[in-house]
Amino acid sequence: MDSSQEQLNALKDIREMMDRSSRFISLSGLSGVFAGVIALIGAYFAQVEIDKFKSGDVYRYGVSGELDLEYNLIKLAFIILFVALAGGILFTYRKSQRSGLPIWDKTFKSLIINLFVPIVAGGLFIIALLVNHPNTYSIIAPTCLIFYGLGLVNASKYTFSDIKYLGYLEIILGLICMFNVGYGLIFWAFGFGILHIIYGLLMYFKYEKGK
Repeated sequence: MDSSQEQLNALKDIREMMDRSSRFISLSGLSGVFAGVIALIGAYFAQVEIDKFKSGDVYRYGVSGELDLEYNLIKLAFIILFVALAGGILFTYRKSQRSGLPIWDKTFKSLIINLFVPIVAGGLFIIALLVNHPNTYSIIAPTCLIFYGLGLVNASKYTFSDIKYLGYLEIILGLICMFNVGYGLIFWAFGFGILHIIYGLLMYFKYEKGK
């Protein structure tokens, strides 16, 4: 091997080390699959609650019934979020242990901050809508998709760059849903469920399978 080839290899190793230090690469594709499955299960139970409301057998008629439905859907959303995050942390921790990399470092902190700033802002925006304009619950689903997509795009520079494409798709899906609010739950299930599963599988086979 001549000296020029050795220099190229050295530069390649340095580039890989810099990329490893600046990006959180322990993020597991299986966490995306898990989150997608949980989202689909949550969408099913949300539809069950909506059907109960429409039937009038469980919920009261009028504003009080609508408020009860909103409360139950919000409670369900928090349960879904908690379970999805717990599963994501577990799969990511397992991957970091196998690769011998720390899960909690400066890069991971930057990833979390950049991901959750738009998501928290979106959550507060939704709460403000529900408090001040109770009849705007129909745009909750597209708002969730848009702010979540913004969070993914914002955080993509601290992990696999592929994640920004998922973010773009979530944003586009949310904007389309804005003009089709009657199908909010379907868009929500597709964005948080199907897209997550597809993305997670692609990431798993691209970065994890056989490694």
